[in-house]
Amino acid sequence: MNSTTGLPHRGLSRRSLLRGGLAAAGGLGLTAGLSGCAGTPLAAGLVGSELSPGTVTFWNLFGGGDGARLQLMLEEYRRQQGSADSLQAATFAWGNPYYTKVSLATLGNKPPDVAVAHLTRASNLAAAGLLEPITDDVLALAGLSPADFNQRAWEASQYEGQSYAIPMDTHPWVLFYNVEVCEQAGLLGPDGLLAPIEGVEGWEAALRAAQEVTGEFGASTANVGDTSNCWRFLHTLYRQRDGHTPFLSEEGQAVTFDDALVTDTLATMQSWTADGLMPRNVDTPAAQTLMFTGRSAFFLNGEWEITTAQGIEGLEFGMAPFPQLYESPAAHADSHAFVLPRMDRSPEKLQRAMGFVESMLDMSLDWAEGGHIPTLLETFRSAEYQALEPQSNYAEAADYAVYDDPAWYSGSGSNFETVTGAEIGLVLQGLTSPEAAVASMRSQLENYANTANPL
Repeated sequence: MNSTTGLPHRGLSRRSLLRGGLAAAGGLGLTAGLSGCAGTPLAAGLVGSELSPGTVTFWNLFGGGDGARLQLMLEEYRRQQGSADSLQAATFAWGNPYYTKVSLATLGNKPPDVAVAHLTRASNLAAAGLLEPITDDVLALAGLSPADFNQRAWEASQYEGQSYAIPMDTHPWVLFYNVEVCEQAGLLGPDGLLAPIEGVEGWEAALRAAQEVTGEFGASTANVGDTSNCWRFLHTLYRQRDGHTPFLSEEGQAVTFDDALVTDTLATMQSWTADGLMPRNVDTPAAQTLMFTGRSAFFLNGEWEITTAQGIEGLEFGMAPFPQLYESPAAHADSHAFVLPRMDRSPEKLQRAMGFVESMLDMSLDWAEGGHIPTLLETFRSAEYQALEPQSNYAEAADYAVYDDPAWYSGSGSNFETVTGAEIGLVLQGLTSPEAAVASMRSQLENYANTANPL
């Protein structure tokens, strides 16, 4: 890395390569299903293929725009190494299926050298003894130390005081906005960006002003077919409130959320759909289309939807952190991270694995162009990232990101999100009361809390 500029020496030429090839990679379907797995441990077990000496094996769960971008980063790594055989990568379905594959492969002593994991899922893998600790000496093999990362993400990488993951990004729940609608509604500041929205009353006033322009809705977010998004919505607001308690404690063995506070938060959320400020029954494609077509000013989702918004011809949109409606700033988030599944590694094998991680982190700016906030501070603080819009306009959310409480059944794409998100969706659709939803959430989560970790 270039300590003078805060950017990798190879950055400009590499980014040109990535920008030029991103659309082509997506068109070739490089991220669909299993990608480039012929020489991985998985394929070796299935068809008897052998890995070339010195090959790094890598598993990930990236699809869509993230997957296409990653494939080009992997090709750049191969180019740097001067050999197509230097890396064998496999892409699997996001969520529980992926983590099951990583767990079983590690238990069977056939894991990849490096894998991607959400920080909210890495802690469970660490608790099960399936990950190698990331000590300072291991991190130094990539020329890094803990101080080189966003500390909120770094703290989330720890289990019982030891780090087990190297965070690649922070990806928070954010606010997308239609510039034309917001301008007509008087919601933009002198700089042309969204003016600050503060408090529940300020949020509702903004939605009403936008609704007068759109004739339909002020904001939209999925409340059908996306339980994870429903959970992110509630979690963001609940964690902004004074008096909130953890949803889960004791590594998931106790359900400890504040029933009254969750009920009150859900009641406020339900009022927005009941009053018509937000749609009552909408999935993610429909919710974003409302904003894209000017029928809603705001679209609430993860920042990774930037790729979709950028693909809409003629759409002028902006992005901002989700507003602080209560006493403290908070935004639901997770982080993609690199982990080292447990295996017997020679010093040379460990060095190759960490060299691969270093190369990927060197391309943090390329990754950030897809919406994710870089956790590597030299990239985050660089002039190039700070000039990247709208990505840098919500970068502050990384400093008040809130992660799921650790449990074997929690984290991104988990049973926890399915249980909570389903109940939240019913509340937003007007099909159940906040009180009933809270009671159902508690009952279902306590069943998981009373079940032993299957790992």
